[in-house]
Amino acid sequence: MKKTKIVCSIGLHQTDEEIKQMLQNGMNVARFDLGSLSYDYCEKMIAKVRDIASKLGLVCGIMMENSGPTLRVGTLDNGHITLKEGSEIEIYNKPRVGTKEGFSILYSNLLKDVREGTHLLFGDATAELEVAAKMTETLICKVVKGGELTNKEIVHIPTIHLSAPYVSQKDRDDIAFAHRLGVDFVALSFVRSHEDILDITDALIEEDDEHIQLIAKIENKQSLEDIDAIINLCDGIMIARGDLGIEVSLERLPGIQKQIVKKAHLANKLAIVSTEMLTSMMVSIIPTRAEISDIYNAVMDSVDAVCLNKETSLGNHPVESVQMMTNIIEVAEEELDYGKILRDMNVTDLQDVTSSIAYSVVDMANHLNIKGIILATNTGYTAKKMSMFRPPVPVVATSPDGETVSSLTLHYGIYPTKTKHFLTTDEIVIGCKKVITKELSLKEKDLVIITGGFPATAGYTNFMKVEEL
Repeated sequence: MKKTKIVCSIGLHQTDEEIKQMLQNGMNVARFDLGSLSYDYCEKMIAKVRDIASKLGLVCGIMMENSGPTLRVGTLDNGHITLKEGSEIEIYNKPRVGTKEGFSILYSNLLKDVREGTHLLFGDATAELEVAAKMTETLICKVVKGGELTNKEIVHIPTIHLSAPYVSQKDRDDIAFAHRLGVDFVALSFVRSHEDILDITDALIEEDDEHIQLIAKIENKQSLEDIDAIINLCDGIMIARGDLGIEVSLERLPGIQKQIVKKAHLANKLAIVSTEMLTSMMVSIIPTRAEISDIYNAVMDSVDAVCLNKETSLGNHPVESVQMMTNIIEVAEEELDYGKILRDMNVTDLQDVTSSIAYSVVDMANHLNIKGIILATNTGYTAKKMSMFRPPVPVVATSPDGETVSSLTLHYGIYPTKTKHFLTTDEIVIGCKKVITKELSLKEKDLVIITGGFPATAGYTNFMKVEEL
């Protein structure tokens, strides 16, 4: 059973059978992008994902991505226009159907923020404009690099800091919607600084939501300037290499990814790598060798999760993409030296009982022929601590609380499951042995570690026990 989690983006044309097979093949978290999907569609599909997962006896976390301060091209005539290199074109400050003469960018402070000489990049940098002149309500631009523009194409302006607030009314609506549906994670689009995290946190406080975990998407140059403060304030980081690779030089991207993953590990935060991991499988049934190496190396850096985007939301082979990613993860994890990972952490500040037990359980699992770890948890605190130490075997986390169970779906090595509330330590041991035998298909004489707390108090784990099944 793999320990690195897989996040899959859900698109407009996902069938029930595809969702079922994606779950069976290793999808742990389903991602919904509120920048491109309607609330009605998301609500319907989230209910469907949860229902299918429940019928399979699985738990699938739900991640939503807010709209964020994303700059996008407005509506275009026939859905697209062609930019010809060397020509001039206008950009309008107000909504207007775009033609070859001009188009709108949906950002109110556009004329305020840009200046003459500013370069605008579109999509995957397939087209580029330079601002030649600023008029009262329009920009006159020269086409530096020709290409095709489509409706809602993302616009990048790497050389400026956007002045508009991060949280718009649409973002507040997104947060309220995520809260109402009991979403587990919100991925924050185009985070620029730690202040953006604080603004979203305020929106969560207004909703009285203590469940949603915030994942900051690192996809612009500005966020790199404040990366340490961003990591400290969020629950996890997603390195969105597609958009980030437009704003920084491509040759720097692998090093930036490794640095951010390391920083997230040191801060005990989730680390997720995303974008173009299996792009070729949108069309081909077999990935490229470079894509296989990319996923393998992310696993060897012990990221918590890897994310499939267009591969599952738009591609021809979503089910096969998830299976391929699972296959690569499992092979890579066989080659990880978990003992070295734990030693390299150089842990010296185990000042509470829960952290000490979590560390000891993982250390023991590295030295004994342990087939699995099972823990009883009320809030998920111990499970998250244990995940941080990178256990060499799957950890089955039992909890009577549904929110706790779904909150652990993104954490490395943790497989949460809902159980009854255990009343005594004997009940914990007996109940946990039954659960882990079923969940991991273990057999008689297998060694497992059982850990939990009694009395059952939030964040309080006080025993560990090695048991033979």
